[in-house]
Amino acid sequence: MMNSSKLVLTAAIVVCSTGASAQLPTTKILTLEVAQIIASEAVAKCRADGFKVSVLVVDAGNIPKALFRDDGAIPVTPEVAKMKATTTILNDRASGPRTPPPPGTPAAPAVIPGTINANGGVPIKVDGVTIGAVAVSGGSGDGDVACATAGIAKAVGKLK
Repeated sequence: MMNSSKLVLTAAIVVCSTGASAQLPTTKILTLEVAQIIASEAVAKCRADGFKVSVLVVDAGNIPKALFRDDGAIPVTPEVAKMKATTTILNDRASGPRTPPPPGTPAAPAVIPGTINANGGVPIKVDGVTIGAVAVSGGSGDGDVACATAGIAKAVGKLK
């Protein structure tokens, strides 16, 4: 009798645990390998365009995964890239002004400390969910965006 009770209890546990695990969500994460591919390609694109930049790739929690500072990039570029990445993660959209300021007008100041209202931060998305961001600093605003976008495009096959 004791063995049959154990068998029934074991079967019940298996059935319950199978049902519970089927309901757990799966989460996509930004791997170190993919972060390095994105950063490398962004630097390569900026070099080809004549820019000396820093590239920061962060995960969905805004934790750095890869930071590349190209030879000749000015010392402030890693910090600006961090502010662009923070802006991107907090707003779940590309960094920069929503509408371009009039010619000769500086961009509006950042509202949240540690963020910046400048182009160059781009979200990394999988199936519409942001799993990280890449931020480039040191080129022109549009050049930074082009380099960040090139980095993501290089890794798109691994972002599934």
